[in-house]
Amino acid sequence: MSLPADNAPASRQAGVHEESRPSLAALLIDPSFWADWASVVGLVGLVILFGVTSPVFLSVANMQAILLAAAILVVLSIGQTFVVATSGIDLSLAASVMLGAVILGLVNAAGLDIFAACVLAALATSAIGFINGVLITAGRIPDFVVTLGTLSGITGLGLILSGGEPTMVGSTFLLKLASGYLGPFGYPVWVAIAAVLVAHVALYHTRFGVHLLATGGQAESANALGIRTHRVKIAAYTISGFCAGIASILLVARIGSAEPQINTSLLLNSVAAVVLGGVSLFGGRASILGPAIGALMLTALVNGLTLLSVSAFYQPLAVGVIVVLAALIMRYQK
Repeated sequence: MSLPADNAPASRQAGVHEESRPSLAALLIDPSFWADWASVVGLVGLVILFGVTSPVFLSVANMQAILLAAAILVVLSIGQTFVVATSGIDLSLAASVMLGAVILGLVNAAGLDIFAACVLAALATSAIGFINGVLITAGRIPDFVVTLGTLSGITGLGLILSGGEPTMVGSTFLLKLASGYLGPFGYPVWVAIAAVLVAHVALYHTRFGVHLLATGGQAESANALGIRTHRVKIAAYTISGFCAGIASILLVARIGSAEPQINTSLLLNSVAAVVLGGVSLFGGRASILGPAIGALMLTALVNGLTLLSVSAFYQPLAVGVIVVLAALIMRYQK
């Protein structure tokens, strides 16, 4: 559409601008609108539903509890987003969290400073992500196979190192991290907010972010443009591993011990949050805020069902139904 001439009537210019903007009614019947805003609409819907059915849900204390519980999943969903943006998937995420927690606990129990233990845990999980990326790119092995294999291998390594026993972690720093507040939010929430901001800048305001989306959208074209797609994919999996390390620190701080057990819901929900956030599973299209809201939505769902005394057996079913519906809606993304 060509722009109107400078001497055209004002009414005609206004008409052009009005035609270029879809009306509210057109947006509401546009499937792509609902695909892009699925996590926001879902979160608002759950808040209204549980707010009406449970008087406790909208209390300040419960809202703070939801945010604290969602912090770990938000961080993990960010790591998964970088991988999915390259048209990959990281199935080893939950196992990396477990191994990071085990390493943190054992290093701290050996007498090292808690900060050194946290750094080593994050380095170890980042190394796992790096290895995943190298095997996928240099080894030309499908990401599903590689990360499924490392999931099993990391699980065994964590059990061997820990002997299958939890390690208590008594740390003033971690205790304050888990229970301290800065303003209205707990420290884990601020960690998640910082992760969202840094990831958003990296994805949308750096050359790496452009290369990442180009790699996921069309790897061959990206290679032709001189983008080193192998390095980009390795970096994406390394970021995913690093996010798992941060999540392991938050998890140990929250429960006070390093548990050599995999919480498979962390993996499933991280993928679910990415899907709800409108990230294309075929790569090339991603956001950071969407998966973060998706993680918050899933946490609110479990919290609301718990308040309504719904059996925990039904909670995975509810999450699965929502994720499948979100995947169906994603077919209409533009």
